[in-house]
Amino acid sequence: MNNFFRLLSYIKPYKGLAIVNAVSNILSAIFGLLGLLLISNVLKVLFDSGIKKIITPPKSTGYFDSLIYDIEVYYTALIENSDRSKALMVVCIMVLITFFLKNLFRYIAQYVLAPIRSNLVKDIRSELHRKIIDLPVSYFNEKRKGDIITRISADVQEVEFSAISILELLIRDPFTILIAIGTMVFMSWKLTIFVFIFLPISGFIVGQVGKSLKKKSGKGQEKIAELISLVEENIGGLKIIKAFNAQKKVDAVFEKENIEWTRINNSIKRRHDMASPMSEFMGATIMVIILWYGGNLIFENPEENMQPHDFFAYITIFSQVLAPIKNISAAYNKLQKGMASMERIIEVLDTPNPIQDKPNALPLPLFSENIEFNQVNFSYEKHRPVLNNVNFKVPKGQMIALVGQSGSGKSTIADLIARYWDVTEGAIKLDGHNIKDYKIKDVREQMGIITQESILFNDTVYNNIALGVKSTTEEAVMSAAKIANAHEFISELEHGYHTNIGDRGGKLSGGQRQRISIARAVLKNPPILIMDEATSALDTESERLVQEALEHLMEHRTSVVIAHRLSTIIKADLILVLNEGEIVEQGTHKELLDRKGYYSKLHNMQSIS
Repeated sequence: MNNFFRLLSYIKPYKGLAIVNAVSNILSAIFGLLGLLLISNVLKVLFDSGIKKIITPPKSTGYFDSLIYDIEVYYTALIENSDRSKALMVVCIMVLITFFLKNLFRYIAQYVLAPIRSNLVKDIRSELHRKIIDLPVSYFNEKRKGDIITRISADVQEVEFSAISILELLIRDPFTILIAIGTMVFMSWKLTIFVFIFLPISGFIVGQVGKSLKKKSGKGQEKIAELISLVEENIGGLKIIKAFNAQKKVDAVFEKENIEWTRINNSIKRRHDMASPMSEFMGATIMVIILWYGGNLIFENPEENMQPHDFFAYITIFSQVLAPIKNISAAYNKLQKGMASMERIIEVLDTPNPIQDKPNALPLPLFSENIEFNQVNFSYEKHRPVLNNVNFKVPKGQMIALVGQSGSGKSTIADLIARYWDVTEGAIKLDGHNIKDYKIKDVREQMGIITQESILFNDTVYNNIALGVKSTTEEAVMSAAKIANAHEFISELEHGYHTNIGDRGGKLSGGQRQRISIARAVLKNPPILIMDEATSALDTESERLVQEALEHLMEHRTSVVIAHRLSTIIKADLILVLNEGEIVEQGTHKELLDRKGYYSKLHNMQSIS
């Protein structure tokens, strides 16, 4: 039920349109029923030989009774003062007008529903996207990309259908049913009470179908998420799949999941398709019971109970109840499917983000002194410790290098400085203050990060370099590219700086992608630079060009460099050697070689290779 009200909250900003939709649906229902009343009452006047008894004033003084009486009097007078043909023409015109108004208001209701649907999807999708990019990096280590993509696409689409169902469930169809039932009670309260004995039974049966549908729909959305994840992984690993001739193997895995999804989807569709014919059959069953019971009432006492023409009108009006009941049944099942998707969306939206600003977080002034790790311990959730009592200080303007075997904690230190994670114990300080005391946005604003894998977007070279910079010029972008040794190859591209580089920069070589990443950092001009093995995946020529660009970039900046090739950090002011999360050695390149310890062994191994 909470998910239901959560969905309603997204409709609230468009309550004006929702009110117009509700009023239009109500008016459509009123004019639809009025058209039927006109037909049934005119037939009574036109073909009943006892016209005089029709114009007897009603016993009740209610508005509805008076309206019916006035209609009967008008048509009786019309028949008496002219021929039946003219009266019938007037009747037909009146019926046509009422049905025109019914469908006009129905169109208006649908017309204002369109922006409600579109904006609802936009709002949920935007909120979900904002949450996704706000969540910590750790969240996506445990989630598959395909699952996230499914939630922001297919699940949101299902919620859109649920929103329509809500408006139908709350306004249009219930009001239509209420008007029709009110008229039926007025015509024969005995027969209507008899009808109400069977309607709850029908509703209960359809409701059970809806409950099972919700459960199946949740499984279906999870399975399609797995399928999309497989496709995303297979596209990303296509070179390896082809290199190892693994097409049949990965296709067999996909086919297995696809068959399972098909099985679940068939079950969902069968339950969904069952609801409409089931509700229609239940309605037809009730109709037959009414015919039998109402017919017997007429046979027993036609004077006290309904006349045949009244019974005809009653059946006609009851038939108008069946369609909304059928619609409510279908809407309820759509709502159940949507609620299963809404649960998946809310699961993401309500995921707590442990990396948050403190309530009284301070703005970070321009970095001016040092970065300090003070007795820092860190471990990932449910994992062994990654860092153990790490202590070091990086004065402003100096370059510190982190070396060690894979898994020694080098990248973790870089991630902690950028606050992708928070320390388990101890503190990281900027200019003497705990990094947690500052606003995260301000901390990252003063950092430039270059990773081993160049992270580029399916956009132009210009937009990739200018990413995150509020305002810039083409001259500034070109200047940054020149410093990064990238201007020459960019100028040779088809559209220069306005060339689209494809998904993840796939149209460029590894060295070119890395130099664009460096240009991006140059343009940002941060006082603190973090480089995570920025040259380890490059060939010799690309490494030389990138290394030159990095040296230009690091001038007069505080740099934290994670090094794979020790030759790139000879000029470092301080080298920290890590092993199993601890700093086992520290010093300059020459000092560490002279000690002939762990660093010296690493250096000799690379020299031999």
